Amino acid sequence: MSCKALLCSTSVYDFKRLPKLQTQRPPTLQIRCSNSSPDTPSITEKLEHEASMTGAAYDFNRATTSLTRKLLSSPKKVTLVRHGLSSWNQESRIQGSSNLSVLTETGVRQAERCREALANIYFDQCFSSPICRAKSTAEVIWQGREGPLVFLDSLEEAHLFFLEGMKNVDARREYPKEYITWREDPANFNVNGVYPLQKIWATASEAWREILYTPGEHFLVITHKSILRALICTALGLSPERFRAIDVNNGGITVFKFNTRGEAMLQSLNMTAHMYSNHIYLN
Repeated sequence: MSCKALLCSTSVYDFKRLPKLQTQRPPTLQIRCSNSSPDTPSITEKLEHEASMTGAAYDFNRATTSLTRKLLSSPKKVTLVRHGLSSWNQESRIQGSSNLSVLTETGVRQAERCREALANIYFDQCFSSPICRAKSTAEVIWQGREGPLVFLDSLEEAHLFFLEGMKNVDARREYPKEYITWREDPANFNVNGVYPLQKIWATASEAWREILYTPGEHFLVITHKSILRALICTALGLSPERFRAIDVNNGGITVFKFNTRGEAMLQSLNMTAHMYSNHIYLN
């Protein structure tokens, strides 16, 4: 089988008339194989009908990963926010899934800044981790809104066993091997064969399905740094080895759009302009 290229709607460029040609549609390259019938759609025709929302990557199969494995009722938008500064953030302690770290006064102000920055955006629903520092942040941000505030166990932070509650300097001294592995090779950090990153990659995927299957088109999600990294990475098809390639500040805002196939497009990552100014986000 041989293929040949056909130029349709073409004309020979007359450089003296170039200003006129600039306003015309450029030539369209069509490719048709020699054994194709006239009724067989050309590649160009196929591309024009399969433009993806993911950067118009025409005919780019598997350009992104479907998080739902089935069609959604409508495109979705999800805004992710990390909780405000907590007491253990302030004390440089390892938090993990502990519920003993609480939102500080600075953290409350950060949550208020998030609320003001997002005031002009409509959300159908808010999802939050039930752990208190995220829960308190969500309650401040969602104040005055009518939609439901739902707490999902799948948004809880990674469980870090005996490291939780320890100051970083103490953990490094008392458990040097485990601490350094968690900091420098987190995908291989494990306690008695349990790998925290493998677990939160699974729970992040579960959280995405719970959120995206919910009726509505725009959702707000409040949670923690490690699970946020997992949510971002799983949406982009990245493995746990890329965990520390993503950073999210307290009060940082990340936005994803999803097409009806459940494929994600990262719109913005870790926006923090509202932390230092009266910046307002618009849709």
